Amino acid sequence: MRILLTNDDGIRATGLFALTKALSAAGHEVVVAAPATEQSGMAHAMTVHRDIEVRVYEGFGEKCVEAWSIDGTPTDCVKVYLEALMKKDARPGLVISGVNRGANLGTDVLYSGTVGGALEGYMHGIPAVALSLDARSSLSSEETAVIFAEKLPWLLKEGGGDFFLNVNFPKALRGGKAEFVWATLGHRDYINAFDRIERDGQLYYHIGGEIYDWNNDEDTDIRRTEEGFVSVTPLTADMSDASILRKHGISSRFSGRLAES
Repeated sequence: MRILLTNDDGIRATGLFALTKALSAAGHEVVVAAPATEQSGMAHAMTVHRDIEVRVYEGFGEKCVEAWSIDGTPTDCVKVYLEALMKKDARPGLVISGVNRGANLGTDVLYSGTVGGALEGYMHGIPAVALSLDARSSLSSEETAVIFAEKLPWLLKEGGGDFFLNVNFPKALRGGKAEFVWATLGHRDYINAFDRIERDGQLYYHIGGEIYDWNNDEDTDIRRTEEGFVSVTPLTADMSDASILRKHGISSRFSGRLAES
């Protein structure tokens, strides 16, 4: 399978290299289109007020068909590749964003550049996966990538051919075994999210804070990863509130796909 990889940690990130190596070793044709610099927290942002510099990147050697360093967001990377750089008859069968350095659980998916990159692939009519690893995990990016590559046939089958999945590896695998389980998004917030800084007479705030998880039952991605499972959460691009629409006799018709797809 031809697979397009992106991330939000930047093209030199260990997780991206590990995933490229593992998927290539599994027999896939790998293409990389990743940000030139880190783009964490960019969600589905797109660059509109400046030119986007694109360069061939040779840091992956023979482990991928082609690689592009793109001075933009994860969304830019996928969009530029699919709509401008991609050669005829070279459309990927899957888009993967990761391996991200840090979990993307619960409501964090709304801020995640990793998820944003996968979403852009999905909006182009291509199955997509956002792949993340807990920053304090006992697993390395290399181990995570190998496990994921081995499990990919299962994900392709169970996803049904038309999917947008958010996959998170835990701090430690339950019983030392990678068990993939389906989960819904949990509830995650942050307390003391801003640090106040005064410097040279100017006021600044630095975003940070402590994780605050609440009301997460056993079916949520947060609980599942806490228990040592690899959580798999199917996402959608449709933000319509179906419950309210149904009260008015309306069903959502938004497919989340671009017209040309």
